[in-house]
Amino acid sequence: MWTFTTDLAAYSRAAEPFLLADPVRNTVPLSVLANLRAGMPADGAYFGWWATDGDGVGGVVFRTPPRPLVVGVMPVEAAAPLVKALPGPIPGVVGRRELVEAVVEAMGVPGTVRAERLYRLDELSVPTVSGRGRLATAAHRAVLTGWHAAFAAEVALDAGDPDEEISRRLARRELFVWEDDGVPVSMAGLSPESGGVCRIGPVYTPPAARRRGYGAAVTAHTCQVALAERCREVVLFTDLANPTSNAIYQSIGFRPVDDHALVTFAG
Repeated sequence: MWTFTTDLAAYSRAAEPFLLADPVRNTVPLSVLANLRAGMPADGAYFGWWATDGDGVGGVVFRTPPRPLVVGVMPVEAAAPLVKALPGPIPGVVGRRELVEAVVEAMGVPGTVRAERLYRLDELSVPTVSGRGRLATAAHRAVLTGWHAAFAAEVALDAGDPDEEISRRLARRELFVWEDDGVPVSMAGLSPESGGVCRIGPVYTPPAARRRGYGAAVTAHTCQVALAERCREVVLFTDLANPTSNAIYQSIGFRPVDDHALVTFAG
């Protein structure tokens, strides 16, 4: 059965051991949990876990409005009971594809689908690209805020207040830039370590600077920092509608783990 709470501590006690058993596939629930503990605003957030008699926790979901419901690892048969137990309406659902499809089928509401893929870094191959990578600083705030807003618009995501997001991530040393001739030309974010795993994202290069290898370069640089200083594993998500980015990440050593989907509902 599903249990829901708005109490982050109660959710952590119940669900975190389950999440840590597979930190790669549970990268999103774990990194959001780390962000919430660090003070990320989340008005109206709620959390749920699935448990059967004697078996302990076997799945998790959570929602941080206005974002969609996030479905972590769970059995497909938990989808129909989840829909019945949800505390309220949701604007969409995101997670492993087969789980999202099961939730959408149980809801009986068609939506707009974006196909995604989770990748895990195998062996890093660093490309030779003009320029250098570095940790972003307050001096980059204005350009990164603009890039963050442009990225959100480009991928049609509600990413919150760009200035607030960039300020928070700069303070936590989570943003990196690639500079060519001293000018920032690309950016990458790095999630906090959770269960030994860090996640790259977002990665953004403004249109005028694309097709020069900057996105691959800043991603590889961020991976190097992550593995040297912060975590044992690195993962990222891609939009499967963008074959260029999928090819780039595979070229520097990322390998597929799971297919995911984001379904948004009209109205």
